[in-house]
Order: sequence, then C-alpha cells, then structure tokens
Amino acid sequence: MIVVMSRTKYPDIMPAIEHVEPSFPRMSGTEEQVTWSMVDYCRSVLLLKCQNLSDQQLKLRATPPSELSLLGLLRHMTKVERYWFQRCFLGSEEGPVYSTTEHPNADFDDLDSADTHQVVERYLAACDESRGVARSHRLDEIAVLQRAGADVSLRYIGVHMIDEYARHLGHADLLREAIDGSVGG
Repeated sequence: MIVVMSRTKYPDIMPAIEHVEPSFPRMSGTEEQVTWSMVDYCRSVLLLKCQNLSDQQLKLRATPPSELSLLGLLRHMTKVERYWFQRCFLGSEEGPVYSTTEHPNADFDDLDSADTHQVVERYLAACDESRGVARSHRLDEIAVLQRAGADVSLRYIGVHMIDEYARHLGHADLLREAIDGSVGG
C-alpha cells in the first residue's frame, strides 16, 4: 500500500492524502496470507475514503448528534490497531493515543485543532507495527492479555480487525458520499 501525504501550507484546501494504492486481498493462500491481506485491504479502503480531501473535509461531522468524521475514524482505528496488537497481544503498557477512561470519545472529539498529518502518520505507523506482529507470530499464538477472562488468539485478533474495519468502512462510505458524492472504492 502506497500513501503519499501532502505537506502544504494550505491544509484547508489541499488534500492531506493525495494517492493511495489499494491493497487487494488474496483469494487463496494460507490462512495467514488471506487473513492479513484482507486486513490490509480494509486499511487501504479507509485511506481511499480519505484521499483527496482537505483537512476541513476530513473533519466534517456526520448528521447530528453523531460525532463521526473521517479523521475521527482514522484516530479510532489507530487506537484499535494499537490496542489489539500492541497492548492485548504483546502486553505493551504504552498509554492511549486519543481516548482514555475519562474521555472515551476523544477519538472523535476535539478535531478542530487536530493535526491531520500527525493523525495519518500515527495511523500508518500503527498499521506497520501491527503488520510486524502479524508477520512474526502464528495465528494460534495466545495474547498476553485476556478479554472477559478468556484467552485471545492472534487468529481472533485478525478476524476481529476485519469485523471492526467492515463496520467503520460502512460509516466511511456514508461520510465520503455526504462530503463530495463519491461512492465505491
């Protein structure tokens, strides 16, 4: 997946993400190959939904009372990537990037002052870290942390990531269509 980020002094009118090369999923191969290629496909579709939009457009909210925005979805998926691969699977104690127990909706709040480039860079870094975990571990390996008192396998994390992205890609479709009428992708 190739992403070109614009570094312009006109962020309100120039796109932050100018080019995304989609990552198409494998239709055959090992379970690992198919699973992680589908997760990468979902990651690339989220970026495609954000491509060629200005900072202002990325921060546009859905219909009230919803706080959803494309930039908020990027922040949320950064948190999701980091939680499942770094915190849950590896046991990292690194703190949250956006939301906290005290402010659980921070992924979607306070976007007006958010640096779009920093959000995209953090998202891409989180995805790269997750890919590193996926490459260096087997699907049947068990995470350091449990959820609801149960062991969590990397297989579950992969399937959960596909589910999480699928739900939010539906949101991204609607947000993008409301912004400029673009559909598909």
